[in-house]
Amino acid sequence: MTLATTRETTPEKSSPSIRSGIGKTWTTAEAAALYRMPLNDLLFKAQTIHRANFDPNRVQLSRLLSIKTGGCPEDCAYCSQSVHHESGLSASKLMEVERVIAEAKKARDGGATRYCMGAAWRNPKPRDMEAVVAMVKGVKALGMETCMTLGMLDREQSEQLSHAGLDYYNHNIDTSERYYSEIITTRHFADRIETLANVRAAGMKVCCGGIVGMGEQESDRVEMLTTLANLPEHPESVPINMLIPIPGTPLANAAPIDPIDFVRTVALARIMMPESVVRLSAGRTAMTDEMQALCFFAGANSIFVGDTLLTAGNPENDKDMALFQRLGLQPMELDGAS
Repeated sequence: MTLATTRETTPEKSSPSIRSGIGKTWTTAEAAALYRMPLNDLLFKAQTIHRANFDPNRVQLSRLLSIKTGGCPEDCAYCSQSVHHESGLSASKLMEVERVIAEAKKARDGGATRYCMGAAWRNPKPRDMEAVVAMVKGVKALGMETCMTLGMLDREQSEQLSHAGLDYYNHNIDTSERYYSEIITTRHFADRIETLANVRAAGMKVCCGGIVGMGEQESDRVEMLTTLANLPEHPESVPINMLIPIPGTPLANAAPIDPIDFVRTVALARIMMPESVVRLSAGRTAMTDEMQALCFFAGANSIFVGDTLLTAGNPENDKDMALFQRLGLQPMELDGAS
């Protein structure tokens, strides 16, 4: 199976009932009722909406590179890069611009259409912005979509990145506002929302999702997606991460989420945000092929490729392509990616 594919076509406009998530203000009760539907009904609804907005057999391939690892002052309970945890990860300096661009070129040649760059910062320092801007420009010159996650951004930093040509900024809300302080104490939920507003005001697209399996309740998953769906504009990308328990972090012994509950979360994201790309992100190494297949049926249409996600493991490319072959899936081309 080759990664070159035919050009993706734009889906036909569908009826208001199919596109009901657009412009709708959701209540948590409405979202919870969907989440708790019989699974067959939930998947049928999600797949119907998915087909109205996307080619159901195309999946976007993205690549993620850690451009600055470890030493983060935040205390996110799931993260190996926090200085507050004994994960054994050493801090590194910001990667050289030339190396980042070289890695992006390899990713592009391997079929990735979006390149995501992440730095373990609370927020970028002024001295870092010149190099970060150069990375964005270099990756853009390769013809790839660009995405960065650098922590919190103020309005000026957002404008700098936008002017450099950054397509997407990733800043996950992680969980519900109710549960947030159980996971992170060094910043507030409102800080997350403020950064998203700064990114939007600067004209960039938003990549924003969360992590499940952190000991949260079902209602927290529902509330997290309700928050995202009720933003002034839906995030163009919604990554759904399954916790990877990392030794030395407070969530090292967290009980795994039930696989069907994870599939329900993906389906709910698809229904509530019909035109967003829903990314099956961290945690795929712990998923069976059958679980991933259900997630694709539920509306997930993007994955990270490569054997590492920042500091955590990820399925190797050959394994992903073998699964795609079994399921009849093909990678999106750049013009069809969102």
